[in-house]
Amino acid sequence: MPSIVNQRAALSLLSLLAFASQASVQAATEDAKPAAAAPATTMTANVTLASQYISRGFRQTWGKPALQGGFDIGHPSGFSAGVWMSTVSNRFIEDATLEVDLYGGYTGTAGPIGYSALLYYYKYPGAEYHATRVSYDYGELSLGMTYKFFYAKYNSTYTKDFFGITHARGTGYLDVGANVDLGSGYTLNLHVGDGRVHGAGNDIWNWRDAKVGVTKAFDGGWAVSGTYTKAHGATNAYDAYTLGVPDSSGKVAVSNPAVGTFVVALTKTF
Repeated sequence: MPSIVNQRAALSLLSLLAFASQASVQAATEDAKPAAAAPATTMTANVTLASQYISRGFRQTWGKPALQGGFDIGHPSGFSAGVWMSTVSNRFIEDATLEVDLYGGYTGTAGPIGYSALLYYYKYPGAEYHATRVSYDYGELSLGMTYKFFYAKYNSTYTKDFFGITHARGTGYLDVGANVDLGSGYTLNLHVGDGRVHGAGNDIWNWRDAKVGVTKAFDGGWAVSGTYTKAHGATNAYDAYTLGVPDSSGKVAVSNPAVGTFVVALTKTF
């Protein structure tokens, strides 16, 4: 039975808020006075090499390294959109080797409070849970708020199916955490999450997860992070997870994707 993915902290609420407040451009003619600075659309890209891909506490690459990258565009009005991709394992997502996340929406501020409303669509080209013929593709509405270094967001599935689980519209994921500036380029990253899979009998896939990590930013858009993450299922459904895919020795690959894991990642932002 398929598991659960989620949202990417590096490409979610905090980065999107940044797009709405970045540099502006100035225009002038040869004979006219210099015009006032005008806000400009911003574009950023990022590439990450990670020891493995963990999302919402689950190991998407079956313990193997992951190559990831994305592109974002933000307008001064607060609207933004982007795409993010990562390699995944076909032992965790049947017939999949790639995850493609498409997202867009609005972010803004009201005094010290930041807020966002974003739509996500998660695409796994060619992937299908063969036992039920259900696609892994699904969409979510994400509503978020920030205050200082604290954040909270709630994602709700608007598609009929959720990551290979059918009749799961309304599945929710609560993400609460903090990104605390420690000085000298270091940030403490804290997160707890709670996932509830909607639909009759689907609650066996409910889970909670948590992570703690530190990110160090360097000049030139480089960053290194180290994170410990772990999930816990409401039942034992994840304890011996398998899709029936054999490993290199010909044995059926079985693993616990929720087990505690330490992840190291190197990221370059352009």
